[in-house]
Amino acid sequence: MFKMNSENKKITSKDIEVFESKHGLNLPQEYKTFLLEFNGGYPEKSNFIISDDEGVSLVNKFYGIGEESGDLGETFEILDGEIPDGFISIADDPAGNEICIGTEKSEYKGKVYFWRHDMESDSEMENMFLLAEDLKTFLNKLYGDNDE
Repeated sequence: MFKMNSENKKITSKDIEVFESKHGLNLPQEYKTFLLEFNGGYPEKSNFIISDDEGVSLVNKFYGIGEESGDLGETFEILDGEIPDGFISIADDPAGNEICIGTEKSEYKGKVYFWRHDMESDSEMENMFLLAEDLKTFLNKLYGDNDE
C-alpha cells in the first residue's frame, strides 16, 4: 500500500480547476485524485526501476499545488520547453531528473515517464523512459531500500 508523508495543505477540486485553467492543462483524473488526497510530499517507499539499461532511481518529492516548496505550477513554468509537450513533471529525483505524466489526449495521457535531463537526444522522446501505464501502477511499484 502506498504511503506519503506530506505537510502540504489540502486542496480542493476548485484549486485544481484554477491550476489547469492558468496553465492550459487537462490533468488525468487519477492524478487529480492523487493531488486531492496528498497534494505532493515524500513517499515512504521511493525507489523505482527506470529500465534495465538506466537502472534505479528514487522519488525525491512529489510536487503539490500551492506556495510550499515543490510547487507544481512553478516547476511547470521552469520546465516549459524542456520536457516534451503534453507532459507535466509531477516529481523529481535527487539528480535533477523528472517523473512526468502525460496530459494530452494522446497515446501518452496518464502514463508515467522518467525524463533524463542530461541526455542528448535527437528526438523529443529519446530521453523519456516509460515507468508505468498509469499513476497507480507507478506508485505500487515504488519500493524501499530493503524491498526487491
